[in-house]
Parts: sequence; structure tokens; C-alpha cells
Amino acid sequence: MTDEIDPLSAWPTGRLLSAAARRLEHAWEAILSERGLTHAGLAVLHCVAQRSRYQREVARQCRVTDQTISRTIERLVHQGYVTRARDENDARRTTVAITDRGYRIYHELHALERDDPRLVSGMPEHSELRRLLVRLIAHLETPQTDSTEHPHVG
Repeated sequence: MTDEIDPLSAWPTGRLLSAAARRLEHAWEAILSERGLTHAGLAVLHCVAQRSRYQREVARQCRVTDQTISRTIERLVHQGYVTRARDENDARRTTVAITDRGYRIYHELHALERDDPRLVSGMPEHSELRRLLVRLIAHLETPQTDSTEHPHVG
């Protein structure tokens, strides 16, 4: 009996996604750490790149707790990538805004995503992959009905 390794095409979809995600995450970690950033920091920059937002809104968009986003934003403030200020009309609210320095690093990282061969940008199917991943995430975030409600058709 020989020890044969299964070809990738035979792997279950979940295993394929996990393996691809790990490899892509490691590539991004290297790129981000070279710049003193984390995945969470990049997510915050993405949220505030177009306009300033309330800190709670950033947390919700990044799908993390207020406490988690607070620590991430604090690091970005320290690095000069964002500013944080109390809302003039409601002191309980904090507004987060990107700085010029943050905007430059954000656009640099966007260009790397598009051009760096360590990332998925080199794939001709990049746009289709993105579209399918967005659909998959939305599907997995949507509460699914109990499978007992759908009788097995045989």
C-alpha cells in the first residue's frame, strides 16, 4: 500500500478555504508587519478611508467588540494613522478619522493587494473570487433554517 497524498481538487471545500486563507493571511501578516500594522488596523483604515466614523460604527463594520476596536484604534492613533476625538454634540461618542499618513499607507496597501504576487491579485479570476467570497460570507452570516424543515427528497 502506498501513501498517496490527495490532490487539492479532492479536498473538501472547507479544507480548501482554510488552507487558502492561512496562506493568504501569512502573506498579509508579513506585508503588514513590515509597516507596523495588523489585519485589524488595516480593517479600521478601510472603514475610515472615505469618511470619519463613530468608533462604535467602526467596531460594527469590523465585526468586533467596542473594546477590541478601541485597542486597535489606540495603536493607530499612536502611529499617526488616525485621530480620535469626542463628538461635540454627544461626549459619549468618539469619532475616528484617517490622517494623511494613514491615507498614504492605506493606498499603498491597496496597490499591493492589486500588484503583489504574494497575494491573489495575480489570478485572472481575482474579481470572480472576490464576488464569490462576498456571497459566501453573506450566506454564512444569514441564519439558516433548521434542516428538519426541509424533508429529504430521495
